[in-house]
Amino acid sequence: MDVISPLTPSASTCGYCSPPGERSKEESSIHQAECIPIRLSCESYQRMIDRGWRRSGTFCYKPDMQRTCCPQYTIKLDALDFKPSRSQRQLVNRWNRFVLYGDNDAANHEGQISSKKGKAPKVSTFELVTSIHASEKSFVMEDVPKHEFEVTLEPASYTDEKFALYQSYQKEIHHEQEKTPGGFKRFLVETPLISSPITYSGDPPDHLPATYGSYHQMYRLDGQLIAMAVLDILPNCVSSVYFMYEKTWERFSLGKLSALREAALVREIQEAGATEMTALYMGYYIHTCQKMRYKGDYSPSFLLDPEEYNWHPLKSCRAILDQYKYASFEHPERSQVDPIPANAHVPETPDDVLNNLKLLQRTREGYVALQLPLSPEWKRPSARRAVLITANGLGYELACEVLFFLAYEL
Repeated sequence: MDVISPLTPSASTCGYCSPPGERSKEESSIHQAECIPIRLSCESYQRMIDRGWRRSGTFCYKPDMQRTCCPQYTIKLDALDFKPSRSQRQLVNRWNRFVLYGDNDAANHEGQISSKKGKAPKVSTFELVTSIHASEKSFVMEDVPKHEFEVTLEPASYTDEKFALYQSYQKEIHHEQEKTPGGFKRFLVETPLISSPITYSGDPPDHLPATYGSYHQMYRLDGQLIAMAVLDILPNCVSSVYFMYEKTWERFSLGKLSALREAALVREIQEAGATEMTALYMGYYIHTCQKMRYKGDYSPSFLLDPEEYNWHPLKSCRAILDQYKYASFEHPERSQVDPIPANAHVPETPDDVLNNLKLLQRTREGYVALQLPLSPEWKRPSARRAVLITANGLGYELACEVLFFLAYEL
């Protein structure tokens, strides 16, 4: 059974809007519900991200969209209907030519890339899955490619090699101080997700995952780890958590290539018989932040309505996002130009829901699950507030199926 530890909702300084010093902390802050799942099924996490949650390590958060300065809308790409743009196709073909022929000869081999699955189409007839694999070691037909390129998928784990890549990425790309192994593990290795088998209708290719869960997708060129994607593979989607790369290869736009590869992964899993797999979740779309709008370059993409939790085409959402900071796509009349006061509202919880919320209570004999109103913790306002806000964020249907456990001081 899922076990979730609710935390007191918090606010943090926003890194998406104006530069430091130009706005006060009150004007530039992110407000969010927070929890730490102690154990969480992939099915339940799918339901959480379909209500606007996201994870960082074992820490899960859901922005309070009406109170934050830069609302963050969950965005997903329909990977089955995705048609790469001309520039996206060019990125894939350019990388493939470099791997197979090197810098000097790449221009002389336009459209001449073959793979074990057949000759890759020219740009005019680009096929995503075939082209994305065309230069990989296990697919390529070339006798002596210029470089050896390999992409592998493995369960999230720590290695010194991965940590060294992370340190380099933080220093060279983000100009930040070196991180510790512990911080790297908490951020990109640890996960609350419990793996479960993927049911394929047939025998999937060896490079596809056998289970849902948290993964690292490793990019190696000539034996060197040059990039890594952190992914959650869930029943309905591949969720992109993080991507890092060596600055040496920045000219090939590896971040954009990774999104194309992840969309291809969705298609491959679906085509192998896991028919519920349809989308690539790309985290949050922040319309007020220019550098975050790139996620809209992949089409067709959809944004999650923050009130009804249904999906709306991004192209139809842009007009209302141009007018309002907080937008309800389902109820445009409720959209707001400015955030409302920052005090977190504790929702009124219906009695039939309240009596079905269960709190795991430590006793002398061990642990027992009690109805929330019967728990001694119910008398503590901070604990009651944390549980109710988390339950509201989860949605009452899911909240009544999990066990809450106050593992942290509130």
